[in-house]
Amino acid sequence: MKKVLSILLSCLFFLFASTSCATKQKNISSDKLSIVTTIFPYYDFVKNIVGDKAEVTLLLSPGTEPHSYEPSPSDIINIENCDLFIYNGGESDEWVNDVLHSINGDVNSLKMTDCVDLLEEQSTSHSHNHNDEINHKNEHINDEDNDIEYDEHIWTSVRNAITICKTLAQKITALDSSNESFYTKNLNLYLDSLLKLDEEFSEIVENGKRNIIVFGDRFPFLYFTNDYSIEFECAFPGCNSETEPSISTVTHMIDFVRENDIPTVFYLEFSNGKIAQLICEDTGARALRFSSCHNITKNEFESGESYISLMQQNAKALKEALS
Repeated sequence: MKKVLSILLSCLFFLFASTSCATKQKNISSDKLSIVTTIFPYYDFVKNIVGDKAEVTLLLSPGTEPHSYEPSPSDIINIENCDLFIYNGGESDEWVNDVLHSINGDVNSLKMTDCVDLLEEQSTSHSHNHNDEINHKNEHINDEDNDIEYDEHIWTSVRNAITICKTLAQKITALDSSNESFYTKNLNLYLDSLLKLDEEFSEIVENGKRNIIVFGDRFPFLYFTNDYSIEFECAFPGCNSETEPSISTVTHMIDFVRENDIPTVFYLEFSNGKIAQLICEDTGARALRFSSCHNITKNEFESGESYISLMQQNAKALKEALS
């Protein structure tokens, strides 16, 4: 697959070389920074920091399934010509390395998984306490006996989002120091909103009747649950590529929901919710969406939904699940 992508990229750059040169010259003469982000959370963070002082491009179109994204020719040209390229890292962004290696000249890029402590990806769907599983990203980098995979969904933690926004603001200010006070003011206002959100989640967990959530779906919330010491049961760990759980897994989850009187079973955005509905039909629980914010629908994007608003919806859903 990588070889095919590399060949495709070479062809694309040959075909779009003249367009690229023209676009490059336009960006150089522009007064505004040009920032490109791969996924919605970072697009939203950057927009809140830069306001109207930069042009921000989101590569992953609203409504697109993030794990199947492939860059278009125009996406590649945007990456080549931008002042700052922001991507997550991890399995969903494997294409990035091929693109960066294929582009002539250096691209000023920022890999967000380098900015926070990473958690090991889970291989089990059953609940357990994972507070002791935080691993600093470089601890095992040279250990050939340990093939460790880290969970890439770092933005699902509001506390990680705070760290990420500070890093983004530092990087953006370094590129455009003339607007430092503007960026700092916007950052502080946005951090206030994130801190309030973190406090809301903490209060919900502290006042909850129970301390476990159930996902009849994939589970990209390891960082979120780690923040608040929440236990979990899920049909698939992480963003597993499987589409149907085993009969034993569904049976276990139905029994678990019944035995623990779980009121709510969650499903992800862009999911058909069939597994959650199946569990709910058999147990009387209620199926609710819990958003990972990886991407949003076109209607949500056009109506101004944001990372904050989606997380506020998650807070309401969590309160119901823990009550």
